[in-house]
Amino acid sequence: MTSQIVKTLLTLDAEAVDSLKEGINFKKSPEDGKCYIIYKGDDGLRACKNQCKHQGGIFIKDIEDLDGRTVKCTKHNWKLNVSSMKYVNPPDSFLQDELEVENLEDGGLQLLELSPLDPWLVDPREPQELQEGEVKVTYLTHACMELQLGQKLFMFDPWLMGPAFARGWWLLHEPPKDSLDRLCAADLIYISHMHSDHLSYPTLKVLSDRRPDVPIYVGDTSRPVFWYLEQSQVKLTNINVVPFGVWQNVDEHLRFMILMDGVHPEMDTCIIVEYKGHMILNTVDCTRPNGGKLPEKVDLMMSDFAGGASGFPMTFSGGKYSDSWKANFIKNERKKLLNYKATLVRTLEPKIYCPFAGYFVEAHPSDRYIKDTNHKNSAEDLNGLINKFAPEVKTWTPRPGAVLDLGLALRDPTNSGAITNPPAGAKIYKDSWDFGLYVDELDSAIHNEIFKHQSWIQFYYNWAGFQNYNLVVRVIETDDSFEPITKGYDYLVDFMDLTFPNKRPDREHSYLEVKNRIGVMRSTVLHGCLWDNLYIGFQNRICRDPDVYHHKFWNHFQTELPLCRPDWDQFLQQVPAVQEPETQGYCVLS
Repeated sequence: MTSQIVKTLLTLDAEAVDSLKEGINFKKSPEDGKCYIIYKGDDGLRACKNQCKHQGGIFIKDIEDLDGRTVKCTKHNWKLNVSSMKYVNPPDSFLQDELEVENLEDGGLQLLELSPLDPWLVDPREPQELQEGEVKVTYLTHACMELQLGQKLFMFDPWLMGPAFARGWWLLHEPPKDSLDRLCAADLIYISHMHSDHLSYPTLKVLSDRRPDVPIYVGDTSRPVFWYLEQSQVKLTNINVVPFGVWQNVDEHLRFMILMDGVHPEMDTCIIVEYKGHMILNTVDCTRPNGGKLPEKVDLMMSDFAGGASGFPMTFSGGKYSDSWKANFIKNERKKLLNYKATLVRTLEPKIYCPFAGYFVEAHPSDRYIKDTNHKNSAEDLNGLINKFAPEVKTWTPRPGAVLDLGLALRDPTNSGAITNPPAGAKIYKDSWDFGLYVDELDSAIHNEIFKHQSWIQFYYNWAGFQNYNLVVRVIETDDSFEPITKGYDYLVDFMDLTFPNKRPDREHSYLEVKNRIGVMRSTVLHGCLWDNLYIGFQNRICRDPDVYHHKFWNHFQTELPLCRPDWDQFLQQVPAVQEPETQGYCVLS
């Protein structure tokens, strides 16, 4: 069985993209003559093959459609609403397979397709009856689930201690007291991606001290999941990078398959676990898992649900970013996410659905504003919506230590004994987080020798390797309240030619002002970490002019920085010794 690959079906240059009209566009590939449909709407672009899912007929413009959203098949007059990818005639029949639209840095785009689309259909297995207690799913916290599958214990995404994203995220749920013991007893572990609420080095340090050889499985993403392992000092010796879309056999009854995300294939993955023909689908944080093509009627599906995993818009200021605008935006975005998840569950029709991977809190006192602003969806609300629109799907709102017996639940969905809840009095929510231990570790970078030399700025950004982009960024080091520090660094970076001017250039340019908490920024610089710690971790405040998202800049600093940290030993050998560090002059704009 060969690995799943991404195929490029159509490429449009910037001029062709600019010429796309609102509504439906038919585009033909010059390479093979195949035709594709691109829909341009308020929410961006959607695309599919010009091929009816019924019997392969070709679509043409529907002259009866006054809104410009529907195409009609020339074979049997089936109609497809391309804005939603739903067939409207006959209604409730199919969903059209959607292609990924990848925006290119030069303004062009590509239409992409995973091949094969449904690799789980290779070597199908008939479900066997499960005995009581044979398959148990235990929720521990956030995205961490323990699966007992016959004689094997399979653990997902163990974040059981410490913060994520520097000091911005903390566990909402208190893991059961034996969670670390459970982790160390696992037969295999799946880690979906490199974000620290899934790949937790404080947690894995405990594992490495007790069982460094436990098999850990990750997908073959372009940014390696464990890119930071050597620098972390965590000694794990059995990390397995597996190809996408290929069954990995564990024993005669158990196998799993890792799939890529259609939107973030460079880092995000999801997984299908199959035991005796029964499928468990975990889409984790994927925006469009497997490009939107997923197995239907699985026995158990779990996914994220909460939202709020971004600095936008809470950390933005200026212009439209008033508290009322933010509140309205967040409310609408959470509602859209809730409806999307409910629609996905309704479409896939799993027998059981569990929302998870959203149980974090901005617990540090300095992040009270974020905690009060960044409202998240509740699992109860999502399950309530699913119960309304897909009442045949059994829903499960997990609590730490709760256990789902899959065999009992499948035999009788109404059996209350299929779920064992934590004992009365068990602690559900955390109320202490060891802030000092982890914040002090970050802040220890503040007084590192490299920051006594102003030239670290040029050395770091040359290492980062981002330039030839008309953006000027002002970076200001601040205290926890985002007030500039008297002797902190305050500097400009002109990414057009990677220079460090004392004032903004006279040419027309985009401008970002970024205030970073000094401990997190210096730790990020010192260790060569990705800027997710700052952005997703709510550790900065951002103002931009014009109010435009610079994908190329953020994508580079969040996913494309070099895999090896800056060579600060080499740097210190190149710079003269600082004679009087107490009187050093930090870089302050004139």
